Amino acid sequence: MLAYSSLSALAAVVREGSFERAARALCVTPSAVSQRIRLLEERIGCALVVRGQPCIATETGRRLCQHVDRVHLLEQDLQETLPELAPEGMSRVTLPIAVNADSLATWFAPAVAAYAANAPVLMNVAVDDQDHTAEWLRSGAVLAAVTAHKQPPAGCNSRPLGAMRYLAAASPAFMARYFADGVDATSLALAPSLVFSTKDELQARWVERLCQRHVELPKHTLPSASAFVTAAVAGMGWGLHPQALIASHLEDGSLVALLPDTPLDVPLHWQQARAASALLDGLTLQVLAAAGAALMPTQA
Repeated sequence: MLAYSSLSALAAVVREGSFERAARALCVTPSAVSQRIRLLEERIGCALVVRGQPCIATETGRRLCQHVDRVHLLEQDLQETLPELAPEGMSRVTLPIAVNADSLATWFAPAVAAYAANAPVLMNVAVDDQDHTAEWLRSGAVLAAVTAHKQPPAGCNSRPLGAMRYLAAASPAFMARYFADGVDATSLALAPSLVFSTKDELQARWVERLCQRHVELPKHTLPSASAFVTAAVAGMGWGLHPQALIASHLEDGSLVALLPDTPLDVPLHWQQARAASALLDGLTLQVLAAAGAALMPTQA
């Protein structure tokens, strides 16, 4: 049997990023946390934490963190049915999930906030590109994720959420400067684009569909959905924006579409670990309802 005090110490170090903060969260000394993890590493036979600023889990460590997260969810469910087992005061369990920035900036944040306001959870939300959030779930770093991948990792379920509609847009001044003679491969190769990160392929995907070939785009990198819009309005570059996020700018003319009727729809899926947990099921219902109201229907 694994010592769950050691597993909890491991999860706390990974979640808090340091032995000192983990010790404060667990109300023990840093040396106690270090000893628990050392004993667990000796039992498992490999390193579980890469010591640094912050401390991060190894692959085996991430899988153990996922295991202890599932155990805590099950314990929380048990306390709901057997209140005499619950500790004094409010007991909350950490629920780690991953989501893409555009979903978080539009429909997802209200959904998870409404859920967490009434559930005994502490949300730990990681942000990554929609083509990469599934890796968080596959590695065991999170228990659920919004992802562009349909096929779930082993041990997980996948449900369609709908499609997020993106529009290529820029300011009127930017359009006049770079696209006065039209939007094509030549003008796109000169006009600065906006990308969220090096993982962001949306702009390249839209251009390749339009031009039927790859075009090397000049890029500004802005890792913020709101900054993306602000930069586009200011004339810094053009980019693919969630329709819901720029609707008011399109209405007042501060942003215009590069080409009419050329949206890019990105199907999204909700994937979760197969943990028999009422808390995780409750979050899933909230996410599915919010996505159903906010996203475009996907074609069968």
